[in-house]
Amino acid sequence: GFCFLVKIQKKENERKGKLEMKNQKGFSLIELLIVVAVIGIIAAIAVPNLLESKKAANEASAISSIRTIVTAQITYSATIGNGSYAADLGALSTAGMVDTGVGDGTKDGYSITSAGTATGFTVNATPSSTSSGTRSFFSDETAVIRVATGGAASAASPPLGG
Repeated sequence: GFCFLVKIQKKENERKGKLEMKNQKGFSLIELLIVVAVIGIIAAIAVPNLLESKKAANEASAISSIRTIVTAQITYSATIGNGSYAADLGALSTAGMVDTGVGDGTKDGYSITSAGTATGFTVNATPSSTSSGTRSFFSDETAVIRVATGGAASAASPPLGG
């Protein structure tokens, strides 16, 4: 008797489950459109911030590369160069003073150059495009990093942060 009662209850539950499934409809089209609109609004807010963050990271990388090259030039002059600075990034890279990422002259959206003579050197970092950065950087044997917006930085540009 008990097994029969359990089977009847089981069939009753299955029948109710099927009825409940028929009454469920899922999401309406308007609900899905609202979700898509909310996602679109969030994306419209987030993407510009992401692009600005990428520019800031590229500029920080360029500043770091300039510092690395200044240190490498001073080290080169004091050791291998016997008082003269390295003629270019290739010479610093060959001497093992900078890694190949910096020695190749491009890093994180910036074009980096260095020129040295017996008495001094210059280092420039300019953005390859406006999407990679808006500021250019310059340094020389004084080790002061200078910045310019909208063009190449030079010894006459204001110092970074000042």
